[in-house]
Amino acid sequence: MTVETFRISVSDDVLHDLRTRLRRTLFTTASDSTRWAAGVDPGQLRDLVAYWADDFDWRAAETALNAHPQYTAQVAEKRVHFVHLKARRAEGAPAAMPLILTHGWPSSFVEMLRVAGPLTDPAAYGGDPADAFDVVIPSLPGFLFSELPRGPFTRRGVAEIWHELMTETLGYPRFGAFGGDIGGGVNQWLGALYPKEVAGVHLTSAVISADFGTAPPTADEQAFLDALDAYDQGDQGYSEIMWTRPDTIAAALADSPAGLLAWIADKYRDWSDCGGDLETRWDRDTLLTVATLYWATGSIGSSFRQYYDYPKNTPVPPITVPAAITLSNEPAFRNYPRSLAERVHTDLRHWHIPERGGHFMAHEEPDQVVADLRSFFRPLRSSGG
Repeated sequence: MTVETFRISVSDDVLHDLRTRLRRTLFTTASDSTRWAAGVDPGQLRDLVAYWADDFDWRAAETALNAHPQYTAQVAEKRVHFVHLKARRAEGAPAAMPLILTHGWPSSFVEMLRVAGPLTDPAAYGGDPADAFDVVIPSLPGFLFSELPRGPFTRRGVAEIWHELMTETLGYPRFGAFGGDIGGGVNQWLGALYPKEVAGVHLTSAVISADFGTAPPTADEQAFLDALDAYDQGDQGYSEIMWTRPDTIAAALADSPAGLLAWIADKYRDWSDCGGDLETRWDRDTLLTVATLYWATGSIGSSFRQYYDYPKNTPVPPITVPAAITLSNEPAFRNYPRSLAERVHTDLRHWHIPERGGHFMAHEEPDQVVADLRSFFRPLRSSGG
């Protein structure tokens, strides 16, 4: 399995076409006098598009991304793109623990970069060198530079790809896993399928995959499930079209960078712990770096595959490996009862409700994520766990 070095290189022609399209954007008027009440605020979108067209320095962003060692490999007969950062540790120090970090939608490997430095080189950030990790940050199949899988996009299928990437391609016999959203579901399957190789799994969104056939929901669990249903009534319009007509919306977003940005920014604002102000969590340059990556790779449509194929996911079996949850402070997971997680995780060792940091927690609250990862995995570093 050949691993090849990779550098992001967007052509001048693609950038010229992007700026031309941005400058010719036709904007809509707001449907509601309250900003963001009906989706992306047209005024804020206009400002972001103008900045993207005339002021955003993609080449600087590209250089910054390429400072992180990136690779591609053929895994399960498809190309997988990943960042691979080796730990910096003193001579004679214990071996670093390998750790795979998996993003969700509409995210990318960029979400995880703010935690990469402290995890690989804790001493440089005031930490204990013994807490160092080798960090692997892949792009999910169909996202950016990674190809869609041969079969349906399921959480279990991605877990099988990640296991091959970590054990066979990179040669790690044992590793930990971290992520939320899609990444959380993938982590659960990693723990369920590979308890000998997976030291532990750490989630930020407590994915609901419990089977209530043997024990009905408790009052607290039912109250949460009812609240989640109520929240979804106002939020799930985006997912309904991606579940049922992904190619229709993809045709629009693949042709309009402003539309692509609106589709992404809407969820970044709704799901971040930003108090309604998108740019308190995502500075413009980072937001537009992500949007440019989606645009330049033409991968917004393929990123929808995990929605279209979602019914093909099956309930995850009991997960016996050590588990940790640092609960995301986003509307969908507020008041999530620990008992729901314990229905799936039989060895839940770390439960933290920090009340800050949303769907993209590794980017929003990197120090918090790093601290919890170090604490959870510290006793699991030996083979005995």
